[in-house]
Amino acid sequence: MPIIQALDRALRIMDLFDEYTTELKITEISARMELHKSTVHALLKTLQLHGYIHQDTDTGKYKLGLKLLEKGQLMLQGLDIRTVARKHLEALSETTGQTAHLVILDGREGVYLDKVEGAKAAIRYSRIGRRVSLHSSAVGKVLAAYRTPNERDALLRDYHFSKYTEATITGREAFMNELDQVRELGYAVDNQENEPGVRCGAAPIFEHNGSIAAAISISTLVVTVDDHLFGQYISLLKKEADMISQTLGFRRV
Repeated sequence: MPIIQALDRALRIMDLFDEYTTELKITEISARMELHKSTVHALLKTLQLHGYIHQDTDTGKYKLGLKLLEKGQLMLQGLDIRTVARKHLEALSETTGQTAHLVILDGREGVYLDKVEGAKAAIRYSRIGRRVSLHSSAVGKVLAAYRTPNERDALLRDYHFSKYTEATITGREAFMNELDQVRELGYAVDNQENEPGVRCGAAPIFEHNGSIAAAISISTLVVTVDDHLFGQYISLLKKEADMISQTLGFRRV
């Protein structure tokens, strides 16, 4: 399939920005793109013309433009599952005081589609649009566990098990055993596998045809939520996930 070079470069420029890199100088963009400054300048001016890139008049640095927010909101409005799940996330967060998330699979990663911050929550690392690894997160385990065997094989083909904490699963066999347990229990747990001190639970949301659509989760701090209370949260989590699935037309046989 032919690639339009200018478009490819423009999209790669926008991909340079994330939660850690919100602003860049043209020299930094040029270096990272390995392109001449004049070429980068032309690409930036075109993106700026259409609102996808903004230049700070005081510092001269570039950042993402508001047009991306506008388009992102349009995309989110078209995702029915987000609308259906919203009140259940709110109910879960209000009941527990913790932060609740809605996550979908994109490629080989989970993507936060929505979140409701809990009144008692001290965890701020998540954000809508952020990606999370399959093997180290409760939502990732759920999203992988309920795929067909062929789909799981494709997901894990040449998969890199990055180690984030001492508890992170770092091998295929151990991860496959974990997925078996997730399907048996009906939920997944990330016990300080993605972030030290953070324990999360996740449960699946199913489409009307029985295929997995998304996962919802709850994030807690180990020092404030003991095993007994965490177990109660898991029960509430599974209940809300089941109600979302039912709204989407799923019926258990």
